[in-house]
Amino acid sequence: MLRAYPAADVRAAEEPLLAAGAPLMATAARAVELAVVHALRERTGGVAGGRVVVLVGAGNNGGDGLYAAAGLARRGVGVHVLTTSEHPQAGGLAALRGGTARLVPLAQAWPAQALRAVADAVGPADVVVDAVAGTGVTGGLRGVAATVVAATREAVEAAPRPPVVVAVDVPSGIGVDDGALPGDVLPADVTVTMGVAKPGLLLPPATVCAGRVEVVDLGLDLTRRTPAAARLTDADVADLWPVPHREDHKYSRGVLGVVAGSDRYPGAAVLATSAAAPLAGMVRYVGPDGAARHVLDARPEVVVGSGRVQAWVVGPGVGDDDTARLRDVRRALAEGLGTVPVVVDAGALLALPERVAPTAVLTPHAGELARLLSAWGRSTSRADVEADPVGAARRAVSFTGATVLLKGATTLVVGPSEEGVAGSSDGTGTVYAQADGTDWLATAGAGDVLAGVLGALLAGRSADVMAHPPLAARLAAAAALVHGRAARAASAGGPLVALDVARAVPGVVATLLAPPLRTGPGGRMPG
Repeated sequence: MLRAYPAADVRAAEEPLLAAGAPLMATAARAVELAVVHALRERTGGVAGGRVVVLVGAGNNGGDGLYAAAGLARRGVGVHVLTTSEHPQAGGLAALRGGTARLVPLAQAWPAQALRAVADAVGPADVVVDAVAGTGVTGGLRGVAATVVAATREAVEAAPRPPVVVAVDVPSGIGVDDGALPGDVLPADVTVTMGVAKPGLLLPPATVCAGRVEVVDLGLDLTRRTPAAARLTDADVADLWPVPHREDHKYSRGVLGVVAGSDRYPGAAVLATSAAAPLAGMVRYVGPDGAARHVLDARPEVVVGSGRVQAWVVGPGVGDDDTARLRDVRRALAEGLGTVPVVVDAGALLALPERVAPTAVLTPHAGELARLLSAWGRSTSRADVEADPVGAARRAVSFTGATVLLKGATTLVVGPSEEGVAGSSDGTGTVYAQADGTDWLATAGAGDVLAGVLGALLAGRSADVMAHPPLAARLAAAAALVHGRAARAASAGGPLVALDVARAVPGVVATLLAPPLRTGPGGRMPG
């Protein structure tokens, strides 16, 4: 699991190491240097003769950039160091002296000469290193730094062959702790982050500026700290996924009840049951005869009619004005809430009672969450949710007590904080941020597939979730990972439809559960 901690926690964890003389800056600079070397080799086939621009601000972040620049110059790289502060980190500045790196103090050549220097240096560069500002900046960049970053972004975008951008610790100017984008930011292809990931690298909207995140181990002790954000990995999903044993049967594997679709919109029912059927021991579909026929045509193993279940999916494809289907939704909610895990989607969201347990997982997209918050007396637009998705999801958790999965390019999952474990001041816990899908996943019916995957997973772990409700959030994040990976498998880089995603789910789960290949001595496979 990739865990991200607030900047204040990271600084506190660094203090005892710095007091003991640990060479944290040297370690960080070396990691940045190696990241640039890797980028140069991929881009040019070599290192010497490559062209690198290093944007340097004040403080330790700028120091990391200066030391990295000195190391690159020693490797024969043509290095331009553009400083945005009149007082760069002294040790790093000294490391440049006597070397071949060209130092351009932008703050002293402001403004016309400085902006021309940025354009002249960045245009032909192979790599740009962003070491303007790290975790100490709040509220966005200002002054010379903001203007230089904006000019660099413009030059990168205008270049015939845009340089690779490597950010030091975080892309300068992002909301380090909340993922906000309060001002100008240079999007990175790679972010080399120190010690641990920072929340803004995982959380939207800033996560789109982070690129690939590489964490440099500094030996920080954060065992007594609660992460502010986290991202599940393949190994986490393998640990969470229920795998049947020889003595299992369809009932012990988990029975999922589905209230989805209608005679007018049967597709949601087909998609949700198609995604769930391979994963659950049994799927029961509750709905009208017309929609049921479509379900059985697609999935003859689905059982039509109510009965005992270990989890419910309610709401996909159910309209706000569909009185008959809303009765089915309310009946399932009354039966399931507090008894088994329930996935509450689409048309069922506004049918929720005022308070529910964390074992209810709400799965809105931004527009649906805006409607929910507005219905609860907090006037909210879709744009408001998209600007601050973490805050919106946390408000929904606080209002309802539920676990909330907010669908998007980066899917967020938030639940109430665990008893006895420190969380946010609003009573919510760690935010899971999954960005496993493809842009092609923005297609009709994709959310219905996710609901089916999540419902089946909750049915398979129903007893565990009811015994430990905070588990629902982690399982929801696992379902989002599988859903995203299935979309990538179905897409193969091209367009897809939601049913393609549902069909790809079993193969993705099989891959995630496959034991890792282990090599014997000398790198040979044991055999």
